[in-house]
Formats: sequence, C-alpha cells, structure tokens
Amino acid sequence: MKRRLRLGMVGGGQGAFIGAVHRLAARMDDHYELLAAALSADPANARSSALALGLDPARAYEDYAKMAQAEAARPDGIEVVAITTPNHLHAPVARAFLEAGIHVICDKPLALTLAEGEELARLARQQRRLFALTHTYSGYPMVRHARELVAAGALGELRYVQVEYLQDWLANPIPPGQNKQADWRADPARSGRAGCLGDIGTHAYQLAAFISGQLPSELAAELHSFVPGRLVDDHLQVWLRYPGGMRGSLNASQVASGEENRLQIRLYGDKASLIFRQEEPNQLWLTPIGGASQRLTRGRVDSLAARHASRVPAGHPEGYLEAFAQLYADIAELITARLERREPGEHARLVPMAREGVRGVRFIEAAVKSSAAEGAFTAI
Repeated sequence: MKRRLRLGMVGGGQGAFIGAVHRLAARMDDHYELLAAALSADPANARSSALALGLDPARAYEDYAKMAQAEAARPDGIEVVAITTPNHLHAPVARAFLEAGIHVICDKPLALTLAEGEELARLARQQRRLFALTHTYSGYPMVRHARELVAAGALGELRYVQVEYLQDWLANPIPPGQNKQADWRADPARSGRAGCLGDIGTHAYQLAAFISGQLPSELAAELHSFVPGRLVDDHLQVWLRYPGGMRGSLNASQVASGEENRLQIRLYGDKASLIFRQEEPNQLWLTPIGGASQRLTRGRVDSLAARHASRVPAGHPEGYLEAFAQLYADIAELITARLERREPGEHARLVPMAREGVRGVRFIEAAVKSSAAEGAFTAI
C-alpha cells in the first residue's frame, strides 16, 4: 500500500510501560500512523497523554466505547486498535472495537475467562476482523528459525521440552502506589486470578507451542505466592503431557532472586537438542547426540523465516523492540492483503491470533484447577 494504516490505542498513557513499546513497534517499519486514543481511565491523564503524543484533541477520547463508535463513523477512522490496558479490560475493549468493525491487536491474556475468550474469537470470525495477540517472543528471528528446524526434523522425534521464565522484580512486597505495573498485577480484580501464571507463564506456554508445533493434552500444576499478603501467584511449576508421548515442564517465577528476564526454552529430540535464551536472542545452540554444540547466529543461518524477521546485517544485534515490531509488521501485511484482496506473505501468518489466545486461557484455567486439586493432572 502507498499509505500507513490508521491506528488507535486504548491504554498506554503516561506512566505505563507497554503502551510506549507498542507505539515504538508500530512506527519501526513505518506501516502505521497513530491517530486516535483513549490512553487512560483517568480523563485528565487520557487527555494530557494524547496531547503529549501530538494527537488531534478531537480524537483524544476519555472513554473507549465512545472512541469505538466515533472512529467507526468517521470516513478516516482508525482501521486497527492496539489494546494495552490491564487484563480485566482486554475483553470489553476488544468487543467494543470488533463490533464497530475495527481490527484488534491485544496484549495477552486474551481474556480473564475461557467463556470471554471464546466469545471474542467467535466475534472476530463473525465480523471478519483480525484479532492478533502480542506474544512478543514469537517475533524473534531465531525463534522462527527454531520452529523451522523442529518442523524439518533436525531434532528428530521430540521427547521433552523444558521452558522457564524467571524474573525477580516482585520478589519483595511493593507498597500500593509505588509501582503502577505492580499495583494492577497484584490485584485479582484487574489481573485475574492468575498472577505470574497469566503474566509470564502464558508467554512460556505459547513459546513452547510455537516452536515445538505441539500442544499438551493435560497438566499438573502448583501455583504459589511467596510474598506474604499477595493475593495472586508469584511462582508456578507445571508438568505437561502431550498426546504423542512427549513430556514437558514449565516454570515461571517473579520472585527468582537475581534474574532479570530469563526466558529460556530447551527442546530434546532423539537426534539433537536445541536451546534458545531470550536474553541472547540472536543465537541458538544446536547439539546433535554425540556431537559438538553448534552456535547458530541470526546473520548466518540459511532461513527464510529468520531473514523475513531481520532488519540489520550480521553482527548487529536485534532484540525485544524489533521482535515486537515484527509482529506489527506482519499484522500490517495481513490487514493490507485483505484490503488489496490478495493472499498475505507466508511468514506473516506466524502472528499469534485469537485461537492462540483461547489456548492460553485454557492453559490458565487448567493450571488453576490443577493447583487447587493439589497438583492433580488435569485436562487442558
């Protein structure tokens, strides 16, 4: 297309982290123009945040429902909205914009309940609108290359997948009002009943499914809160069973002292193993049985999927923001292809959609149920 897509945003005002990330990602490849927003539930913050971004005051909304209606009625209204709110607003905001005929880009989890998530997936199909989720790590070139290696049989038959996501930023009590991100994540009314599980556990679950190409059929989980008085889990460990016999383990913690953002996945097959570490995102380690470990780098692998998701030459690192931007670039291709009535590029189809979001909510509900049953294996 010769023009940028018209983008709106709900949430992500001053003091928020992820809204700024979405805006950077949307602009990196120059496929979008942010034109309208309802950036905060606080009217004053919503307006001041919008004006600070240079938005037209007439399109600086104080209410997301009014924004959806007003933008749908404009001949130059937004074509897609980014939802960057706390979890409890994902479903109602998405519903309002889908009903207005506007494509949706949403943070995970898709919804707080499985019923809400399935309703949104149905609504997106009925409205024939795109519903994408920002599972950021599936945008990394080497994650996409890892997916290709597994699919091509480089590891042989998969036997075991181990994924962990460890942080320490919630290791100690944080008094209310001192950290906006901690406030809503520790509040079940806004985060949902899954704390660490819904926040980073779902990223680990999606990454394992994305690379392995397999979904577990049942799990056994233990959710725990280490910080006294915390109302949601801050630590979890999960065993996974797969229909074909593969086994898996998933650990996530926000009280792992000394860890920054340690998302790591290991996959073991009957021929070789593969390791990806998010803190070193430009490389993979492939080790055949009885052979030497091979360090595969982003700039040197022979991979259409990795090249599609790369922007700079070999030796220049790409990271979190570029991976996020890759999702936005692929979403733009999917929307543009619809507008131009053509098939989208093959690799743009790797963006997580509502169906992956529903799977994530199923994982959350099964893990909560299993933990309440003292870790009994539970169907997903």
